[in-house]
Amino acid sequence: MLTQKSSPAGTSTESAPAATAEPQATATAPAARDLDSVICYFQGDFVPMRDAKVSIMTHAFMYGTATFEGIRAYWNADQGKLYGLKIREHVERIRQSCRILLMENVPSVDDLTRLIIETVRRNGFREDVYIRPSFYKSTKAIGVRLHHLENELYIIAIPFGNYIDVDRGVRVMTSTWRRNPDEALPARGKIVGGYVNMAFQKSEAEMNGYDEAVVLTADGHVNEASAANLFMIRDGVALTPPVNDDILEGVTRKAMLELLANEKIPVEIRSIDRSELYVADEMFLCGTGVQISPVIEIDQRPIGSGEVGPIGKLIRDRYFDAVRGRLPEYRHWLTEIPLS
Repeated sequence: MLTQKSSPAGTSTESAPAATAEPQATATAPAARDLDSVICYFQGDFVPMRDAKVSIMTHAFMYGTATFEGIRAYWNADQGKLYGLKIREHVERIRQSCRILLMENVPSVDDLTRLIIETVRRNGFREDVYIRPSFYKSTKAIGVRLHHLENELYIIAIPFGNYIDVDRGVRVMTSTWRRNPDEALPARGKIVGGYVNMAFQKSEAEMNGYDEAVVLTADGHVNEASAANLFMIRDGVALTPPVNDDILEGVTRKAMLELLANEKIPVEIRSIDRSELYVADEMFLCGTGVQISPVIEIDQRPIGSGEVGPIGKLIRDRYFDAVRGRLPEYRHWLTEIPLS
């Protein structure tokens, strides 16, 4: 699971749809931020997290047959508002992942969006939040398959700051572990079992003294980080791998493409060779967890000057202003979450 460091500072504004009246549970937010008391959505009801339990025979527990989304909500203390970032886009993607995993009876985009917002609202957060909806194969059964299995939904929301240091820049290494190709495990689905591949990459990097891993495809092209998309800057042009190089179709990546276009920074979407990273002027990672994290070193080689570059700093700063509701032109990214 994601581990937390410190929080970057602030929030905008599409009003959230009214919460569904379906689940009638009376659970309320904990007085203290005891995770066992945080309210989650589990098996059709809102309950304290301590009561959300599954059997060790659950198919998803044994085989990784589940999908999830990571969504952030950003607190703007000046405005006294909490903003969910691109909630509907995440909901649309998890529904696509459910199709890949042969999951049926999945809530509509509107219904699932309302459930996510209501889960957060019931906790009364006034800080940055990480939200994870997950559909999992809930049948108690032994046997590797996707068909003839029931599925359930849970949604958790917890206080969450920085997953990685976004200010000083991060050091990365090229992992010896390659990304699973799409013909082996669909990259466009956020499939829980596939994250073991990423765990190998992340642990290899950290155990060798780096912050993150850069991962290559089976044919040697740059793929992404262990769990984040990648951009490099060379001669003023932003480069990022295409979706058919086995990358996750990142929600934050799409936001970056929009932001770069608005800043008049040209973008090329194409395959990238490993050695191109060594001669990059700048590089940064993007994703729900890492947010926008400039890279200052790869494989013992400095990126550009070895410090956060001007484009990386611009994009990072604009992004954090956007997600905290300070930039009206990006308010379509945001959903205001009611405070309980």
